[in-house]
This record gives sequence, structure tokens and C-alpha cells, in this order.
Amino acid sequence: MDSFSSFFDSQSRTHWSYSTFKNFSQISPLVQSHLKRVYLTLCCALVASAFGAYLHILWNIGGYLTTFACFGTMIWLLSIPTYQEQKRVSLLMASAVFQGASIGPLIDLAIKIDPSVLVAAFVGTALAFACFSGAAMLARRREYLYLGGLLSSGVSILMWLHFASSVFGGSTTLFMFEIYFGLLVFVGYMVVDTQDIIEKAHLGDLDYVKQALTLFTDFVAVFVRILIIMLKNSAEKNEKKKKRRND
Repeated sequence: MDSFSSFFDSQSRTHWSYSTFKNFSQISPLVQSHLKRVYLTLCCALVASAFGAYLHILWNIGGYLTTFACFGTMIWLLSIPTYQEQKRVSLLMASAVFQGASIGPLIDLAIKIDPSVLVAAFVGTALAFACFSGAAMLARRREYLYLGGLLSSGVSILMWLHFASSVFGGSTTLFMFEIYFGLLVFVGYMVVDTQDIIEKAHLGDLDYVKQALTLFTDFVAVFVRILIIMLKNSAEKNEKKKKRRND
């Protein structure tokens, strides 16, 4: 937790101004151009994911099959050489469609309960992504890469918690702890992965497809957790309203 607090402390010590937000002098023009390709590809993947969710709403295709298909296409993408650019981009879009279909049941539930929650969750995720990625770009190079080890430990904790709840049975408290803790971990990954992409680009790694996949995974992980939290809060509010009406 000290590592996460140091991130916010360092940002609070920075004198923010309009010129600060325009200052990307430590990022070379080549890397800036590369980042534009990464984020453009990420936007296309998000659109493909929305299409996958729409397909689930139409035909109820989301489930274990689409989840396995999503992981399969990701592994296939990572195994293909970087010079086969068109094929890798196509696999990224296919993976995004399968990912969208996999979270389609959750999105369908949100639409049935309160469509405004879905919009609010996406806007909140987009704002968080923009803020934390922007902070990573404006920070000194490699400043937050040390968080990678801590975040990896966080992912391991999440996996063990999920395994324990599957074997021994879970509770609502444990589930919500996993959601909030996972949200913290993947928001941290937004910062670390952004700086990692910038550093790799400076070292000559311009694999924008793989890097867009990394950011896409972070975005979806945060979006799903924010949506679950907002749905839970919305459901609790509806229950309170019903009780007041009955009283």
C-alpha cells in the first residue's frame, strides 16, 4: 500500500498547470507517434468488444466457449511474428469480440436493471484510464515500473482467493473484497503498463498490437469491476425504496 500511496504523493508534489499537460518533451516524436497507434488500436478493440456484447444480447452467445475462444485468440496473436501485422490486428479484433461476448451477460443484466449504470461505468472507466495513463506519461521515465512486482503479487492473491472461494465456498464479503482489491490492482496496471509501453518504445519495441492488447485487458478488467460495484449499489438502493413503499 505504501507503493500506491507514493504514486499519489509524487503527483501531489508536482506543480500542475496547462503547460504541464502539454509537456511531453521526455517522450520522443517517434514514441509519441507510436502511442497514437497504440491508443487508436485500443479504441478499435473497444468498439469490437461492444459489438461482441451486442451479439450476446441478440443471440445469447456469451459463456465459457467465448471465454476460451478469447484466450485462444490472444495466445495465437502472441505466437505470431510481428511482421504479420494484418493477421495480428485481425486476431486482436476477434479476441475483443469474444471478450465482449463473454462479459455480455453482465452487460445484459445492467441494461435490465438500470441502463444508466452501464453508461456511468464506461465513462468512469474511461476517465480513470485517461487520468492514470496521462499521469504515467507526464511522470519521469521508469518512475512507477517498480510497482510491477507488487501488482503481480496482487494478481496472485486474487487467484488464490478465487480458488479458495471455489473450493471452500465464498461469501458476499469475500467477493466484494476481490472486486475492490482487483480494481485497485488493475488501476495500478494502467499506470505501470503505460510506462512500460513508453520505455519499450524508447528501446525500439514498437509492437503496438501486443501493447494495445495489454491496455485493452486493463480497461476491461477495471470496467467489469466498476460495473459490478455500481450494480450492487443500484440493487441496494432499489431494495431500500421497496421497503419504504411497503412500510
